[in-house]
Amino acid sequence: MKISGFSFVRNSDKLYYHIKEAIESILPIVDEFVVAVGKGDEDDTTRESIASIKSDKVKIIDTIWDEKYMKRGKIHSMQTNIAKNACKGDWLFYLQADEICHEKDHEMIVSKCEKYLNDERVEGFLFDYKHFWGDYEHYHQSHGWYPYEIRIIRNNPNIHSWESAQSFRYCEDFRDPHQREGTRKLRVIKAEADIFHYGFVRPPHYMRNKSKAFAQNHKGIARAEEIYKELPDEFDYGPLNKIAIYKGTHPAVMQQLIKEHNWKDKLQYSGKVNPNRELHKHEKLKYRIVTMIEKIFYGGKQMFGFRNYNLLKK
Repeated sequence: MKISGFSFVRNSDKLYYHIKEAIESILPIVDEFVVAVGKGDEDDTTRESIASIKSDKVKIIDTIWDEKYMKRGKIHSMQTNIAKNACKGDWLFYLQADEICHEKDHEMIVSKCEKYLNDERVEGFLFDYKHFWGDYEHYHQSHGWYPYEIRIIRNNPNIHSWESAQSFRYCEDFRDPHQREGTRKLRVIKAEADIFHYGFVRPPHYMRNKSKAFAQNHKGIARAEEIYKELPDEFDYGPLNKIAIYKGTHPAVMQQLIKEHNWKDKLQYSGKVNPNRELHKHEKLKYRIVTMIEKIFYGGKQMFGFRNYNLLKK
């Protein structure tokens, strides 16, 4: 049995993505890691950062991002599929550039892959998510943050990255990441392992730049420029005292970055929401009410959540 890791990235260092740490977090359990590296800005050092990893398992595919596909995140799925299609493993482990796997889960992940290798019913594995916010001590348990997602898929040419590369679907006649006709959800089981998502753990000015880049990939460059010229230079995370405190351990590859955390003075740990900005989803009354109901009556399990998978019984 062989496992391939894969991802895509562009402008990672200047946008405070941790692609090097993402790759290193699963390098011990994969036979290769394929990453599609888009040509970035002139000061982009993404390729050099990845190339500095001392392992012959890492394989770089150089790509160009075409602006005409920067709508609704289509470019993300296209780049993901470029890396996926170059993988040779039986199972393919997908990590985005701000997602990290904890070494405590390595043994479980490998054992699951071995156990279900010849069980064709199983097309992928579903991971639990920990979404950190603002710093490395706070994470979301609120409604609207996806609690699970598919991150390991069987190496099947009919399985494709879907929508903005958040997940995958099966389609024999795949034409567009946003097509629904002719696609179906994957049949999966739980990996019983975590993905640590650090997409919202950045210094406020980096977070603002990352959000702008994300908007460019979903709304086009011109529209994103128009939106962000009216916004502050720094992202406002809002008061953190309403967000759950994480008491567990972080992946080993993140320890140095956690030590270098130097923007606490720019975070708001109590007080009221800034009335001059749009509320974050978790700050809106309806989401706060739903989150409270879920915690009290459903043990934290989300109601009405979209599930892009069919969970199999073991």
